[in-house]
Amino acid sequence: MTNQAQPQPPALAAATAMFVEVLVVGIGTLTAAVLLLIALIGPATTAKLAPIAGSSTIAAGGLAAAYALGILIDRAADAALTPHRRRLRTRFFSTTAAYAQARLRLADFPLLAAQADYTRSRMRICRGWLFNTMTLTLTADLAMLRYSFEHRPLVLGATTALGAATAFGFYRAWRSLTTTGYRKLAEQTTPATTPPAPVPSQPGTTSP
Repeated sequence: MTNQAQPQPPALAAATAMFVEVLVVGIGTLTAAVLLLIALIGPATTAKLAPIAGSSTIAAGGLAAAYALGILIDRAADAALTPHRRRLRTRFFSTTAAYAQARLRLADFPLLAAQADYTRSRMRICRGWLFNTMTLTLTADLAMLRYSFEHRPLVLGATTALGAATAFGFYRAWRSLTTTGYRKLAEQTTPATTPPAPVPSQPGTTSP
């Protein structure tokens, strides 16, 4: 008897995807927190603490912190963008109840539901990294202000401009994914209506 690999249960696959998604967002938030710490303690203290940064204990703690921060920034980003998201949703669903019913109907089509979940996952990553990019840009600028190096004004300006452009790109991606997700959900869950076929006229009768 040969052992065949069993497909991953949907619930486990969804939980794994959610863990990775939160971690991807949290790593950016943790990086911003480290840059802020560097800006606060300065170059001398940073050099003293650098040797312990690569220890396994710090790495494990950093992974746990990244996951926790990922949850925090995801909730904060969702709260900040909820009014805008609701305005986008009203283009396709007049009420919250209509949207909820559409989500329930989509569950009857596993393939379409999986595609919608993937779209929402990318949307949440873009949403989180929109805020990550802004905090990374700010903390990177603060950290560089504590160090003296050549062409610092130019580097600061380039970092700020790149951060602003990247944040705008994440916003546009989030908006596009959100709008597309609502539009597809409306199209996939709205029953198709076709006009009735015309009744052919019988011989010997005249059309009104």
